Amino acid sequence: MPRTVEIKPSHTPSQLRRLAASTKDANQSRRLLSIAAVLDGMSRAEAARIGGMDRQTLRDWVHRFNAHGPAGLKDNRRRGNPRRLSSAQQAELAEIVEIGPDRGGDGVVRWRRVDLQRVIEERFGVAYHERTIGKLLKALGFSHISARPRHPKQDGEVIQAFKKNFPRTLAAHLAGVTHKKKIEIWFQDEARIGQKNGLVRQWARRGTRPIQPADQRYESAYLFGAICPARGVGAALALPFADTDAMQRHIDEIALHVARGAHAVLPLDRAGWHTTGNLVWPKTVTPILLPSRSPELNPVEQVWQYLRANYLSNRVFDDYDAIINAACDAWRKLIAQPQKITSIGMRSWAHEGHL
Repeated sequence: MPRTVEIKPSHTPSQLRRLAASTKDANQSRRLLSIAAVLDGMSRAEAARIGGMDRQTLRDWVHRFNAHGPAGLKDNRRRGNPRRLSSAQQAELAEIVEIGPDRGGDGVVRWRRVDLQRVIEERFGVAYHERTIGKLLKALGFSHISARPRHPKQDGEVIQAFKKNFPRTLAAHLAGVTHKKKIEIWFQDEARIGQKNGLVRQWARRGTRPIQPADQRYESAYLFGAICPARGVGAALALPFADTDAMQRHIDEIALHVARGAHAVLPLDRAGWHTTGNLVWPKTVTPILLPSRSPELNPVEQVWQYLRANYLSNRVFDDYDAIINAACDAWRKLIAQPQKITSIGMRSWAHEGHL
């Protein structure tokens, strides 16, 4: 039988029990209680049972206690394997991911884990498992997300200039509006909603492929929507067509929702029914045309994404009336969440310093 290891009298049993009660480490707490029981004269076998261990394990923890005190009773957690890529190599890998693959050289239009597995081994001489590539990318701050579409002829400099010069644009359009009026920034757009509906991602058990109904018919309607992010309000109409008459109806609807004594500025895209001279603009609403091919300047685009993802996709509509009812119901649910409208719609370039 091994010789009993004496416990150094650095702490009294009551001190050890107080430490056991205060520590957040459950394993350290039960080991402290076992050692306190030994110091109180309890047999080693009984003291070991208090801590949920055998006598040999208690003996090992006594050695740790004698060498390091109560701190020695904490688990010595391993830090895992050292990183196989240096900080410089990780920075280079992050740059490779951000730039994206060369279609001619890499043969793909987007990076997959298996592609990066090959690139890392060829460039840095480090072989990772494909699953580890995903963990490495997350550690470098990357997520697997959907890309935002961009028109191939979009001019980024024009968009940045519009944002930068928006205060002057606003002042020029409001030259005839008294300074006493409060200015509201509204955004407007329209979305086609129909039986040819979309499918969105959903939670499902790993290894399965969920099934959703997909209609092949083409009945549709248009939801004209506008939001005032600062107030968290909106105005919408569900209509059969997107044309000048429909736009006029929506303009008149927006005017009804502008706060009393305020004047609304309405940035909108350059669709034909937005720019026609046949529209009659209310005195309380002033349109401002956004640059061509710049949907990201209009937060109503994100409103449509939100409504489709949460209320309109993964569904089959029996007829036109069902489409109208679904569109109206989805919009009402949005209007019932003013904070959601504000969260989606606020844009610093449009709102800061102009309200």
